[in-house]
Amino acid sequence: MPPVTPDQPRLPAADVVDGRPIGRAGPRVPAPRSGEAPRSRAPLPVAAGVAATWAAVTSWLPVTLVLGLAQLSADAGSLSGALRAGLAGWLLGHGVPLQTAAGPLGLAPLALTALAVWRLTRAGVHATRAIGARGGRSPRQALTVAIAVGIGYALLGALAAVAVSAGGPRVSPVRAGLTFALLGTLAALVGAARTTGVSVLLARRSPPPLRDGLRTGLVAGLLLLGAGAGAAGLAVATGGGDAADMIGAYRTGVAGQAGITLVSLAYAPNATIWSASYLLGPGFAVGTDTAVRTSEVSVGALPAVPLLAGLPRGPMDGLGAGLLAVPVLAGMTAGWLLARRLARVAAEDRARAGWPALLVPALLAGPVAGAVLGVAAAISGGPLGGGRLAEIGPVWWQVAGVAAAVVAVGALLGAAATRILTREAGGGRGRMRAETARGAPDASGRP
Repeated sequence: MPPVTPDQPRLPAADVVDGRPIGRAGPRVPAPRSGEAPRSRAPLPVAAGVAATWAAVTSWLPVTLVLGLAQLSADAGSLSGALRAGLAGWLLGHGVPLQTAAGPLGLAPLALTALAVWRLTRAGVHATRAIGARGGRSPRQALTVAIAVGIGYALLGALAAVAVSAGGPRVSPVRAGLTFALLGTLAALVGAARTTGVSVLLARRSPPPLRDGLRTGLVAGLLLLGAGAGAAGLAVATGGGDAADMIGAYRTGVAGQAGITLVSLAYAPNATIWSASYLLGPGFAVGTDTAVRTSEVSVGALPAVPLLAGLPRGPMDGLGAGLLAVPVLAGMTAGWLLARRLARVAAEDRARAGWPALLVPALLAGPVAGAVLGVAAAISGGPLGGGRLAEIGPVWWQVAGVAAAVVAVGALLGAAATRILTREAGGGRGRMRAETARGAPDASGRP
C-alpha cells in the first residue's frame, strides 16, 4: 500500500485490493497499452463464409490434382476439363450422385468424404473462435455457427453443381445444396461444440451408464472396422498381381497409372466397410443379383477395377472359418475395456461398482455399434452406372442388426468374465494377506 500523506485521506482496508486503492464503484479497468489495438470479433456471416470457403478449397484441390493428372498427362482434356472433373469428383465425395451417359454414378469415395468432414469440423472451430464464442458453453452459439457454416457450404455445393452440369455430367443443384447443407451443418456442429465447451457440458450431464455405453459401442465399432481393414488389406495383398495387371492394362502412362492408384486408395474405406460386413455375415453385393458372403460367393463378370482384385473366390472353409469369431472377439474386447475402466472408477465412486453399472453399458454398446456399422454401410454403397452395376455395397439394416446383436453378446460376456476373474484374483490375494497377518507358517515351517 502506498504511503499516506497528511493531505491524502486514508481509505478503509476493505477498499484495498492487491495493495492498490480502489474507488467505491469497484476496481478500475486498466487502460489499454499504447499501440495495442482492442481485439475485434468478426461478424458471423463473414466468419462462417470464410471458414466454409477454405474448407471447400482444401478438400477440392486434392481431387482436382488426382483426377486432372491422368487427363493432362494423356492429353485427354484441357485445363478447364480437369477442373470440371475435379468438381464432379468433389461432389461425388459428398454423396451427390452424377447422371452420366452410362447411368447414375453414386458410389462415393469415402476417403474424400472423411477429408471433407475433417475440414468442415475445423471450419466450425475457426468460425467459433472468430466470433469470440470460444469456451462460452452456449448451445445456441454452437448451433448458430454450425447452421451458418452449413448455409455457406450449401451455396458452394450448388455453384459447383451448376459448373459441372455446364459441360459434363448432370447434377441437381438442389440435391447438391441440400446434401452440402446437411453435411456442413453436422460436421461444423462437432467442431463448434468442442470449441465452445458444449460437448463437455453434455458429457457431464449425461448419466454414467449412457456415457459408458456410448464409449464402449464406439470402441467395438472401431474394432470391427479395424478388423475389416486388416482383412481387406490381406485380400488385396494376396491378389496384388491381378491388381497390378489391371492398372497396367489402362495404358495411360506413369502419371495416369498413379492417378488410377490414388483413385483406388480413395475407395479403400469403402472396401474396409464391405470387409467388416463380410466378417459379420450379411456380406455385400458387387452388382445386381450378386452376393459376397462367407457362405456364398456369386459375382459373375466384374469391371477391371483394381480394388476388386481381392474378392474371395468361393465360400469360406477350413482355417478361414476362424474369421467368423472376429466380431465376437471385438465385442468381448470392448467389454473387457469397459470392466477395467469401471474397476478403476469404482475406487472413487461406489455407486458405479455394482453389476447394473457394468451390464447396462455393455448392453447399450450393441445398439451403438449397430448404428455405427449401419451408417457406415449405408454411405459405402451406391450405383456405379446402369445395368448390373446399379447395386454395389452391403444392405445397411442387415449389417446394423447383426452388429448390434453380436456386439451386445460379446460385450456382456467380456465384461462379466473380466469382473468375475478380477474378483476371484482379488479375493485370493486378500486371503493370502489375511493368513499372513494371522501368523500362518512360512515355507520353513516357522510361524
